[in-house]
Amino acid sequence: MGIGQKTIFLVDDDVTNLAMGNDTLSPFYKTVTINSGVRLLKMLESHIPDLILLDVEMPEMNGYETIKILKQKEETKGIPVVFLTAHNDTESELEGLTLGAMDYIVKPFSAPLLLKRIEVHLLVESQRKQLIYFNNNLQIMVDGKTETVVELKNAFLRTMAELVEWRDGSTGAHIGRTELYMKILFEALQNCNAYKDEVASWDKELVLQSAQLHDVGKIAIKDNILQKPARLTDPEFKAIKAHVNFGEMVIERIKQKTKERAFLDQAKILIATHHEKWDGSGYPRGLKGKEIPLQGRMMAITDVYDALTSDRPYKKAFTHEEAVRVIIREKGKHFDPDLVDIFLSISDKFNEVTVLDSHEYFEAFEEE
Repeated sequence: MGIGQKTIFLVDDDVTNLAMGNDTLSPFYKTVTINSGVRLLKMLESHIPDLILLDVEMPEMNGYETIKILKQKEETKGIPVVFLTAHNDTESELEGLTLGAMDYIVKPFSAPLLLKRIEVHLLVESQRKQLIYFNNNLQIMVDGKTETVVELKNAFLRTMAELVEWRDGSTGAHIGRTELYMKILFEALQNCNAYKDEVASWDKELVLQSAQLHDVGKIAIKDNILQKPARLTDPEFKAIKAHVNFGEMVIERIKQKTKERAFLDQAKILIATHHEKWDGSGYPRGLKGKEIPLQGRMMAITDVYDALTSDRPYKKAFTHEEAVRVIIREKGKHFDPDLVDIFLSISDKFNEVTVLDSHEYFEAFEEE
């Protein structure tokens, strides 16, 4: 019922594409089909939809030209836009995202995939509007509402991160688990001599929250690479490595629009360094040893442990014991030797997280 009340504008100059799109969407949403960017702009003068699906290649005015105009107008700049296009290259996708699109779906599209993407984007947009509402009315609601605002911010961050993980063939469980792993490792460092003084200077909540965004750059990586059920080719692996740079770019764009820096600085550290390796063979900068920030060295262990113990499109999950053996083998190569020793002392707690279901690990994080 609620989902059917949402309005989607489907913009495409091809009559067949409009008909197919309408057939897919109309059982779930109020769908309005429009055959040009010019007509879309005219329609927006009197009707504002919840989301626009916009074709790129159209006569008169293409999708890129259309979104530029949308983003310049106060009344339309906040409408979520998802590009539908036959262009299947990173440059075109990056251009669309840079212009302000929330997503980029290649035609011909899978109907279930399109519906799922729309569902997630509408959820994110709903939470964004709620966040704006709370911020605008903060002085009125400050008494007794602080906890609600914090919960909303966390839900917004988690939903954004889950959108990225869902594209990677996951359900968002990776985010919750790695956040719990980081919490366990963080607390272990507080109780040992190796890094006790360094972590004492951190804001624990900021570090753990920012861990949710470590793979946000995957939003710019094509689905056929993220979800490939086989070994990646060299060009595909090069493309996947670009998610680090895309992630840094996302954080920098946010930093330009806000005075809040502490959380974003932590997020950028984790994004930029969680694929670096102790021996200098990682990416994107080939940092070595303690050139890699401690947060990144911690994230490397938690991220790899979860990757090993999870089903992925290209492999079955390893057992906890198998994953621990891999991490021991990579001591001093991939991972900080001191962190590996600390990890081994609390690895049984990682194993306890691994067996939780998708609801239990969120509850576990809230309770601790």
